[in-house]
Amino acid sequence: MSRLDDDTRRYDPTAAHAFPDERLNGVLDAIAADEEIQAYLEAQNVNPVQRKGYNDHGAKHIEIVRDRALCLYDLLKEHDVEFNGAREQGLDEADEAVVVALAATLHDIGHVVHRDDHPYYSIPLAADILERFLPAFYDTTERVKLTGEILHAILCHHTEETPLTLEAGVVRVADALDMERGRSRIPYERGGRGINTLSSQAIEGVALTSDDDRVVVEIEMRNAAGVYQVDELLTAKLRDSGLESHVRVVALNSHDGDGDDQLVERIEL
Repeated sequence: MSRLDDDTRRYDPTAAHAFPDERLNGVLDAIAADEEIQAYLEAQNVNPVQRKGYNDHGAKHIEIVRDRALCLYDLLKEHDVEFNGAREQGLDEADEAVVVALAATLHDIGHVVHRDDHPYYSIPLAADILERFLPAFYDTTERVKLTGEILHAILCHHTEETPLTLEAGVVRVADALDMERGRSRIPYERGGRGINTLSSQAIEGVALTSDDDRVVVEIEMRNAAGVYQVDELLTAKLRDSGLESHVRVVALNSHDGDGDDQLVERIEL
């Protein structure tokens, strides 16, 4: 795949974007400087990784998910996709990316309570943070509306609840786009051989690109175990996200050897 080495997965605040980005960039600076948020991003990794032997859910995971959520959002805006969350609340277009960024940042903080059912624990913790964080940017009425949209996106990232906004759909899909082998390094080195760990070890890279009609998620696998990440995790999150008609997934097996791995050369969803 020609673009996996390109910078197609990181949000660059200095670049030109298909949406008004000044408000978002100010929020991102504030997130980086917020001591409480940063403490949560460190603490939330203990239960899933150290105690459950699961893949990374800490600061690096959050950085990747937020970057890919914003890149996905930007590409969708380039395709003139109309987002509904902020708009239906009477908020500005500039607030769409703020919803995406804050939901992506706070979606996993419930892990400090428990890995199981963590989105439900994330809701009250994120609400407390937003009550303190948002007044620097919004008045009371705007804060109430924005908080609701952010919490909706957090709830829908890993639950049976169907996203009702495209902003929530972006966060849901972006959460599954952190699938490369580096995410499972710690549990793998500790002997973890569950399907999440093994399938993540098979993923070499993920890139976000575009064709004439849709955003394209390009995934490079080194063996067929990566099919689980693509078909069971990413496809499951894309389903009912609201983005199904706007996103195409292409996975290629880059392994050059012989054997069963060659049974899976290309998957297109």
